[in-house]
Amino acid sequence: MQTSPNDLVILVNLGTPAPAFTLPDQSGTMRTLAEFSGAPLVLYFYPKDDTSACTEEACAFGEMLSKFAGAAVLGVSPDSVKSHAKFALKYSLDFPLLADVAPDGGVPQVCTAFGVWQEKSMYGKKYMGVVRTTYLIAADGKVARRWDKVKVAGHAEEVLSAVRELVGGAAPAPSKRKPAAKKSGRAKALAAKAAPKKPTQKKSTSKEPVAKKKTAR
Repeated sequence: MQTSPNDLVILVNLGTPAPAFTLPDQSGTMRTLAEFSGAPLVLYFYPKDDTSACTEEACAFGEMLSKFAGAAVLGVSPDSVKSHAKFALKYSLDFPLLADVAPDGGVPQVCTAFGVWQEKSMYGKKYMGVVRTTYLIAADGKVARRWDKVKVAGHAEEVLSAVRELVGGAAPAPSKRKPAAKKSGRAKALAAKAAPKKPTQKKSTSKEPVAKKKTAR
């Protein structure tokens, strides 16, 4: 029985510590997982800079970056630092893009550690590449959410919702208290009848004597 490379792929499961990494970003600065500990981290893997779906995904994260409630966003692909720098400049991307360049023609190590380096197929031709995947890593370094084979449309919004849920905790359970029943017209009338009546102030009916006018003689 033949096995495909994907049979050996191991994605990082929920509740499992995320694999440590050290990679350069588009400016050449080395970034590590430990650098982002203590706060949520969105780590999204994409196939290639400046392609249509990857550009749409990066721009969606870029436009929503200020809404991510203290969470950092990192993009990762096997492209070079130079490629990332050009991509980030072209689309004004203000978050780190990590270059997981395969050493000596081998496989990209971080993509492999996170299980996103898989066998793909295009026009009947098989090849190895990044399968679009996003991880949400909690403040303790463990994987809180994972999105496999990501569809770009609406993805950034879904990740943002998960980040807010993670930061704010689970939504409160709906109250089990039953809403008060609405009173019928008859019940309203009985309630009004039972309510103590305010004493009404009687109008005075007595008339003061009108002084008679004196006529001039």
